[in-house]
Amino acid sequence: MITKILKKYGYEKVSLIVPEKREKPRQMFSTHEEQESVHEQIERLWEINFQPARHNVMTKDGKETFAMDNHANIKSSFRNQLIPEQQVLWYANKSFIGYQLCAMIAQQWLVSKACLMPAKDAVRNGYDITVNDGTEVDPSIIDEIRNLDVKYDVNKNLIQFIQMGRVFGIRVCMFVVESSDPDYYRNPFNPDGVTEGSYKGMSQIDPYWITPQLSNEDSGNPASINFYEPTWWNINGQLVHRTHLVIFKGDEVADIMKPAYIYGGISVPQKIAERVFAAERIANEAPMLAVTKRTDVINLDSAQFEAIPGQAAARLAQWVYNRDNFGVKTLGLDESMTQFDTSLADLDDVIMTQYQLVAAASNVPATKLLGTAPKGFNSTGEHEEKSYHEELETIQSHDLTPLLNRHHLLLIRSEIAPTNNIENFDITISWKPVNAMSAKELGEINKLRSETGQTLITSGAIDGNDERKRVINDPDSGYTGLLDENFETDLDNDIDIASNETGA
Repeated sequence: MITKILKKYGYEKVSLIVPEKREKPRQMFSTHEEQESVHEQIERLWEINFQPARHNVMTKDGKETFAMDNHANIKSSFRNQLIPEQQVLWYANKSFIGYQLCAMIAQQWLVSKACLMPAKDAVRNGYDITVNDGTEVDPSIIDEIRNLDVKYDVNKNLIQFIQMGRVFGIRVCMFVVESSDPDYYRNPFNPDGVTEGSYKGMSQIDPYWITPQLSNEDSGNPASINFYEPTWWNINGQLVHRTHLVIFKGDEVADIMKPAYIYGGISVPQKIAERVFAAERIANEAPMLAVTKRTDVINLDSAQFEAIPGQAAARLAQWVYNRDNFGVKTLGLDESMTQFDTSLADLDDVIMTQYQLVAAASNVPATKLLGTAPKGFNSTGEHEEKSYHEELETIQSHDLTPLLNRHHLLLIRSEIAPTNNIENFDITISWKPVNAMSAKELGEINKLRSETGQTLITSGAIDGNDERKRVINDPDSGYTGLLDENFETDLDNDIDIASNETGA
């Protein structure tokens, strides 16, 4: 910068370098002073979040109209609150950021990891399928269902359902069924409408391709069970009733905020965007700080410096050019130099603490998200791991199980029951534990089980055949499948032969 000034003006013309006065830019952190006035901010946030919601409404006669909700007192209460205005505005700015911006932020590596990792971890160990209605079903049919799950890319759909649901705060999964009824999707879901070979799989749709549409009852009656929940979703010009869909939603928002969120939930990018920016900014500052941590102070005659500003500026430029460990600096006899070093102690703690705040906001422990031990917190990370497993189990039971249940219902009615000439039946999904055991832990558990079995056999509570069945039916015993189909029959025959010989 100094060199450019010298070349442009020459030594004689440079008397005093005055920085150009610039308009103060809008700060990047919302905690800083805003460029807008409080009044302007209130008006802007009102337009975004608290304007009366306007949305499509379907009347009983099938015509579209509009519903305008009455929130006339909200604006005045928003202005006349008792909390300081700057605090209110700070919170009000943490509102819906838009689906396009969610997708843009989700490209960043840390945000992407926070959205994808729980999805993969929840599905990683898989699930078991059992018949739950007492119907006797050939075990080969369960194996057929598992094979069809692979054909329909169920695991891929499960991961995508959670990942993109966290990215957008909402994820819509539509089950593609070919039906001769033109109003199949418009009407509520009817399992009897699923015929042989009609189920084609799952289609997941980003929220900016669909439009919510409410019925008159669901938009105007607060006592309605489905108040402010879209009755239909307009997908490619076709109205699809909500019962045909399985919808993932992020953190629920109040009814008054649902139109602003387009009837979705709070996304992960919205929750962690500011924290990720702070963490990455501090991490980027670290290498810059490492190479610029030394500050030089030169004691000189300021009067002489101001008398010949051009030469002084040139000398300072030369000093800056040689400002490293390999440069040579020269001083006058009456000049002295002092060097100050910026301490970098605990800088890594400061950086990691910012990333741990990102992990906390995304409900993913820092030990998992970053792959390192946490700084300043519990160094073992055991509590965080337990909380994370609880989070994964919640995802499995609340979000993934409904998706699997609908998929298997359609699969059984379309593929399994007709081809095997059996009645429709229901199945139950049992998720395998999310914390996979090590070989050592599994061996210790099997040892305890075998000792328990030995004790029961000795006491006469069970016999060896019962313990053998337990070992064979235990998928973790290492002896699964040992029993052949004729084992029990051969055992009974051996017992009868032995009894006859004894009787003889």
